[in-house]
Amino acid sequence: MDTKIDFLYLSEPDMIKAGVKDMSKCVDCMEDLLVTLNKGDYMMGGENHNSHGCMIMFPDDPKFPGMPKNGPDRRFMAMPAYLGGKHQLAGMKWYGSNIENKAKGLPRSILMMMLNDKDTGAPLALMSANLVSSYRTGGIPGVGARYLARKDSKVVSIIGPGVMGKTSLAAFMAVCPNLETLKVKGRGAKSLDDFVSWAKSEFPQLKEIIVCKDNEEAIRDSDIISFTTTVLNDVSTFPEIKEEWVKKGALISMPSAARFDSKEFVAKRTKMVVDNYSLYEAWEEEYPYPTYDTVCIVGSLFTDLVHDGLAKREDIIDISDIITGKHVGRESDDEIIIFSVGGMPVEDIAWGHEVYKNALAKGIGVTLPLWDKPDMA
Repeated sequence: MDTKIDFLYLSEPDMIKAGVKDMSKCVDCMEDLLVTLNKGDYMMGGENHNSHGCMIMFPDDPKFPGMPKNGPDRRFMAMPAYLGGKHQLAGMKWYGSNIENKAKGLPRSILMMMLNDKDTGAPLALMSANLVSSYRTGGIPGVGARYLARKDSKVVSIIGPGVMGKTSLAAFMAVCPNLETLKVKGRGAKSLDDFVSWAKSEFPQLKEIIVCKDNEEAIRDSDIISFTTTVLNDVSTFPEIKEEWVKKGALISMPSAARFDSKEFVAKRTKMVVDNYSLYEAWEEEYPYPTYDTVCIVGSLFTDLVHDGLAKREDIIDISDIITGKHVGRESDDEIIIFSVGGMPVEDIAWGHEVYKNALAKGIGVTLPLWDKPDMA
């Protein structure tokens, strides 16, 4: 028997060569993924098979020398999953995160991903995953905009001009060809300048870029509003959205969290759409009510509203039910829609697999040996 196993190593430059930054293809990949989830042909962690992952967080006052101390975004996380459909493989994204990395010129989180044969468990690829994660995170809002934004959308607002802001904007530009005005709100001059320069370079079709002084200016008159801010586990610190600021017909895309001035506005006067309802059910089990305070993803606000009796389970719509025609999407040009993006390891596997296949076809990457013959089989 041939017992030799090797796998492909893909650095970040390799991933770029293999097309990880092709947002148009990423959006299409994410749409296919969401349909696969709708069929149930996947498994994630936990007894409910929908867990976001397993996270290590540190104590505020460590009792042992060398143990890290709790801080903003200070964690390690493993995100395993199996994905069926056209993928038929397993994998896991693993990362460490520390907001202090930024002072060292590093990303807040440093991510790697492994793809594995679904039957033997043998590794197929080990890849740099920062760009996989960033682009799939933007790709899902792109699917949302494809099905939920007004077709004549012209003004897009990005609140939080970081990596998620960039990839979300790239996805919106890929699916909404009439966008011509960008409004951006950030906290620091450096991130704002970087974002504006990047947007001008990437999207010369934009006729106007407006740097906004506050959330109200960014939100008013915008057709697509995207919150991609980093937040702490405290609702009082979330960026604010007031109902009076939101234009009729707006799509509010939320890979992050916000503080709404009225729960009734969200529950009664918007359409609540999520990327995968089962994910939010899993979070409800893992983080009891109020879940939104801990998870900091707006879909958990939706489930909290059901707990409060302000909404019903059937008021929360899965985007895949809209894609497959089981549920109507946008019903009028005046309808305000909030789309929650939670992030799932199956997304990383789907986009990582596509990039891996491109790398194989183009001869990109380094093949590394595991063994010719296992020593203790």
